[in-house]
Amino acid sequence: MEFYQLNNYEISIEKQFARDIIKASFPLRYGKYSAIKTSEYEFLFNLNGEIKFIRGLNLKSWPHPAEQLKRTDGNDWVYYSVGDDSSDKGVIAWLGEYYLPCLPYPSNSVWEVSYFSNPNAMNALASLSQLYGNLFGARKDGLSFTVRDFIDLVLDNDENVLHEKSMKLFSIIGGRVSVLPPDTRHVDYEIIPLIIADGCLYHCKFCCVKSAQQFQTRSKADILEQIQQLEIFYGRNLENYNALFLGNHDALEAGDDLIYLAASESIEAFGFGNTRSRTPRLFLFGSVDSLLKSGNELFEKLNHLPFYTYINIGLESVDAPTPAYIHKPLDTSKIRAAFQKMLDINSAYANIEITANFLLGEQLSPEHYQSLAELLRNAPVPSHSKGAVYLSPLKDSPKKRELLPKFLEIKKQSRLPAYIYLIQRL
Repeated sequence: MEFYQLNNYEISIEKQFARDIIKASFPLRYGKYSAIKTSEYEFLFNLNGEIKFIRGLNLKSWPHPAEQLKRTDGNDWVYYSVGDDSSDKGVIAWLGEYYLPCLPYPSNSVWEVSYFSNPNAMNALASLSQLYGNLFGARKDGLSFTVRDFIDLVLDNDENVLHEKSMKLFSIIGGRVSVLPPDTRHVDYEIIPLIIADGCLYHCKFCCVKSAQQFQTRSKADILEQIQQLEIFYGRNLENYNALFLGNHDALEAGDDLIYLAASESIEAFGFGNTRSRTPRLFLFGSVDSLLKSGNELFEKLNHLPFYTYINIGLESVDAPTPAYIHKPLDTSKIRAAFQKMLDINSAYANIEITANFLLGEQLSPEHYQSLAELLRNAPVPSHSKGAVYLSPLKDSPKKRELLPKFLEIKKQSRLPAYIYLIQRL
């Protein structure tokens, strides 16, 4: 890797980091990025010249050397924290990840930290603004065309342009993705969104992230147009993506033809067939009813695509009164049947993993927790740790941190991998 000097900036162009996401307790980059380093910060830019990461280099003004800021395609800045406890009650125990994403918008996190009122994080973002100004005014005499082109690309993607680009993305897919499946943590929430259906079947009272829109599938023409526009939108930076999200809140209900069309057409358009990584990932939400009526033909098709597919199902509770309490119009016999089908599919298909969500909240009855613990305690031991269950703290629980002991007790009893569902948007 060659380094270039511009005033007090050290510049490196399109450095190849790890080709696949690896879970590690130390900072590990993946993908291909260009960097600008100052004495205080490291700024990383993607292949389109868009800022992606900021990391502090001065430990007197930066909380931890492994912590960083990341900008999403929806133009949110997320602070990645190592958490406050490295013991068995730490971040890795309840998220399955070494870092806690601290979000700039209301969510359901069990640990509320506003880094965006912290002067260290604000100084980092202010330094980014200053960087654009300094690059604009810098004399570039003597720099190679490679460095000049890179600087021009960065300046073409200042903060105003990045906001406009996020609006363009929402326009292409028909709005912001209000919630991502919990399994997208496996790719650090870095997905290409492709919407094949809108709305939801149930409209549960507890849910605050899904729309009130009635369920409706998108047309094949709309899906193909999205793919075409998304390919243009991501441009060169497609190289840094290896995951597709079929949205929105119940893509499984869209049916075999639309799911297969969207997934198969995306392979070539987004380069998922290339050997950039071990296996591309496919993510989608499903519901109890859409899972129960999905036949083997769909799973056979998905299993033979190049993706490893995650389908996340909202089961919420197997305690009979609880679905009525949360206004989920389902009998627990259906919910238990969906849980069993999840186990069966996970055993039958090597490249498909069904995961499930259950609720966590102060206002839920002891019977909810007892029945959940019993269900997970009696589940068969999965092969290759498939079939994770996620416990989602209710957003209106005033003391979410106090829910952790309850979660850890259920996790201890569960024969399936169990984690907290941290709701994130795109």
